[in-house]
Amino acid sequence: MSEFLSTHRADVAALLIIILTGLFVWSIYYGLRRTRKLDSEQVFGDPERTLGGWFWAVCGVSSLLLVWFYFSWGTARAFFPSAANEMCQVAKIDEALSPITAKLPYGDRYYKSTELLVRNGQQLAALEAQMPAGVYSSAEQKKLFSILDRNQQLLTIYSDSAQQSPSTGADLDAIHLRLQGLSEAIDAGYAGLMPTAEALAQPRWGVTDSEIPMLPLTPRGVLFDNVAEQSKEIAKDFVKVRNLPEAAKIIISGVKSDITSLKEADKNYSGSEADLASRKAYLKAVERIFKRLDDGAIFPAAAMMQINLDILQIQDSVKSQTKGLRLVDALFLPGEGVVKSRTLCVEQGSSRWLPKPTDVVAKFARLANPNLEDGGGYKGTVLFWWKWLEIADVIAFLIPDGVVDMLPGDYGIHNDNGEFVKTYKDHLLAVAQGDVYLGVVPMLDGHIWDSVFRVIVAMGFGIALGVPLGIYMGVSRFFKSFFDPLIELYRPVPPLAWAPLILTIFGIQDDGKIFLLFMVAFAIMVISARTGASGTQLSKIRASHSLGATNKQIIRYVILPNALPEILTGIRISIGVCWGTLVAAEMLAGTTGIGFIENVARTVSDYELIWVTILIMGLLGLLFDIAMRFTISVLIPWRGKG
Repeated sequence: MSEFLSTHRADVAALLIIILTGLFVWSIYYGLRRTRKLDSEQVFGDPERTLGGWFWAVCGVSSLLLVWFYFSWGTARAFFPSAANEMCQVAKIDEALSPITAKLPYGDRYYKSTELLVRNGQQLAALEAQMPAGVYSSAEQKKLFSILDRNQQLLTIYSDSAQQSPSTGADLDAIHLRLQGLSEAIDAGYAGLMPTAEALAQPRWGVTDSEIPMLPLTPRGVLFDNVAEQSKEIAKDFVKVRNLPEAAKIIISGVKSDITSLKEADKNYSGSEADLASRKAYLKAVERIFKRLDDGAIFPAAAMMQINLDILQIQDSVKSQTKGLRLVDALFLPGEGVVKSRTLCVEQGSSRWLPKPTDVVAKFARLANPNLEDGGGYKGTVLFWWKWLEIADVIAFLIPDGVVDMLPGDYGIHNDNGEFVKTYKDHLLAVAQGDVYLGVVPMLDGHIWDSVFRVIVAMGFGIALGVPLGIYMGVSRFFKSFFDPLIELYRPVPPLAWAPLILTIFGIQDDGKIFLLFMVAFAIMVISARTGASGTQLSKIRASHSLGATNKQIIRYVILPNALPEILTGIRISIGVCWGTLVAAEMLAGTTGIGFIENVARTVSDYELIWVTILIMGLLGLLFDIAMRFTISVLIPWRGKG
């Protein structure tokens, strides 16, 4: 079933989009009606007015998902499944013609020949002004100036249409006729063309890692694919065309000879090493420019104008055959569209880094598969499942070996017969180290559980130690004065600043991450409890004293209930901070956890997996917060109703 849904994820997306659109429209209609009714029953500012707005939650979630579907191209894939494949075929034409368009003002302001002419002319003028003094003889200087002058003559010859060789003109005319043939083939349409059986057997758009199917799936796509193949051959012949008039060949031969003679002179140069280095550097710069000119890559502007018109005509012909496709592209494919990259057609724009919702769900389903041999889980660990946990491992985690060391008596020793005689401490040490089988219990397991477990344990220690200390800091001069500087010294430091130190001391195991989270939770809980305790109304405390309450009773029945709202708010805040800190710590060091998965996905640019981890973190954070809201409503139901 899951494989069928994964293969037909575009159909599933289409159904979801229709449902979400209906929910969005209905929630707005129902919400407006409900709001008008509540306006007549409740006043603005009443906390009860904010309750029961589930329909606006439906509106928000549906609108968010619809936006996600749109900008990830999920809507286009659901309702226009062939659009990307046809755009891929158009992109093939662009890629095939790129060697030609690179020499034209296609997507640029100038012809390539114009840019080469201007740049080389400027560099020749600069070299003429920068000729080093005192390192060349007068004859050598004259020869160098002659070389620079002849290079400038080459630029003039290449630019002159009258001096263009007949063979070059014939080659360009042949390219022109072949490009015209491409336009005519596109204008003829795609009647009678059919995709091959191999093309129709390709996986659907987005089902595999190749994303967009490469082979054409529609008759129009077949037309563009055929044109792309012909364009490749034309482009290969175009790049072989050279503009080398006879006058240019004579100049090139003479310059080569002069450069060779100057190199020979450098071998016999008797001046200083610095002067010799200056001669070689200057001659190398002169030769570098000459080598850019001796290949005949600069053409007269008139020679390229017809080729440019042919390319524009091809683009116009493509546009005439893709009117509906261009409308889909403009409305449902935000971004640059589809680009052909070597052997793949890739999506460009927001869909490049924003995977489609159904793809994220499919990725999550693969990760959630508890069968590791079937490709489930991640890096040899399940995402969220259960396992049999030995009770001895739990006891070994809770009981330090040092507790056994502190007991009276000695550990066992071996006797004269070579036998080891155990004492009671040896048996207790075996229990503390988990070497005794005490049975097994079912236990949650996986990346998600590892992250949640670290947060829960750290929060437990933070609450258990932070709340009592905070309460006493709120009522005791000693506790406040003694502990306040210590806590305020480390509390402002960002948790990630402590991470490298703590992880270095404790290693990459759970204890280091738990201690880091404990530091975060402890400071927040101390501040929350202290603020709540010190904010207790003095009249309530005086009334308690007048009724004969002891100090312990005042703390238990007056100060603690008054501090409870602040404490519970602190727990909500610390859970969020701990969760964010944990993921960052797992990214720095760890082999399991949500942060570990995201870190690996980041290194390989697996955007789907990155979004899966982001959604998992968000949903877990939301569940934590919902649990805290429920706890607050149970423990302090009077809040906001006084």
